[in-house]
Amino acid sequence: GFRTCLLADAWLDDGAGRFRAAALRERLRSHFDLVLESCRVGMSGTDPGIYRHALEQLRARPREV
Repeated sequence: GFRTCLLADAWLDDGAGRFRAAALRERLRSHFDLVLESCRVGMSGTDPGIYRHALEQLRARPREV
């Protein structure tokens, strides 16, 4: 089967002006096996480490994605 991941380069502050993005991620959460927000794992969305982290969480190898 397939496992899916939503990777969001998100701010921790989902306050004024960012509420819609946070609400959208919350609605989408149930449609993905894994939701990673960069602010919650301590890496930016452009950091290669976040992709390694996603692979580890999904128990997948790079060639499988």
